[in-house]
Amino acid sequence: MKYQQFDPPEDLQPVVACFWTLEDEAGEPPGIQTIVPDGCMELIVHLGDLYRQYLDETTCIIQPRSFVFGQLTKPLRIEPTGRTHIFAVRFLPDGFLPFSSLPLLELENRAVPLDELFGPEGTHLDNQIRSAQSNVERQSLAVSFLRSRLSGSQSVDRLVKATIELMMAASGQLPISDLSEQSRINRRQLERRFATTIGLSPKQLSRLIRFHATLKLLLNNQAGPLTALAHEHNYYDQAHFIRDFKAFTGTTPGDFFKDHLVLSALFYGHQ
Repeated sequence: MKYQQFDPPEDLQPVVACFWTLEDEAGEPPGIQTIVPDGCMELIVHLGDLYRQYLDETTCIIQPRSFVFGQLTKPLRIEPTGRTHIFAVRFLPDGFLPFSSLPLLELENRAVPLDELFGPEGTHLDNQIRSAQSNVERQSLAVSFLRSRLSGSQSVDRLVKATIELMMAASGQLPISDLSEQSRINRRQLERRFATTIGLSPKQLSRLIRFHATLKLLLNNQAGPLTALAHEHNYYDQAHFIRDFKAFTGTTPGDFFKDHLVLSALFYGHQ
């Protein structure tokens, strides 16, 4: 599989984490893959064959050709049906709000087609990106679309963004009461602002940030014993860490590097 990641232009950096592409010829399919929640929503366009998305152990649907995937609160299980060629935009945790025509909570764990979110403009963007001849052209089209939607939209919630920065600096280890105090807003108001702006609660995002700090160490082979890793990232004990690990990956640390996490290793090893 060939994965590439591209930085957004400066004016989109407050909302976009990166653009990325994934290509893989049909052949030996990697089978069912698990995507790990990371607190970021994504705009996906399938330029190759579509993917199956599993709703449970036996039930699956075919993903739309182009869509935005809302916040994941559980592992996402998908499977290629043939040749993979994807162009995507990964938004920052609070980055999709200025573009959404629906409340973010309604997008949770859903692949929402672009035409449902953006109407004829979404259909036009899909057609343009799929007709483009290069990733440079696709990125330029996506940038133009995002800029047009961003102009005149509601501004970024600076309090929420500042709180996310505190979370990131502390690797998700600050208690919500401390975050509330440092942000000078009561906890209930902070939770409402997060639900509207991100589609997750402060506690959910903190858990994801803390988990991904440990995941990066595992992916980069920098992790020591699990007990030490758990203590380093402020888990109560190893059992607590393993429970969070299974909640977000659907597997145990010991099984993490097996074939069904190839895509997650590609995505999160580059972050």
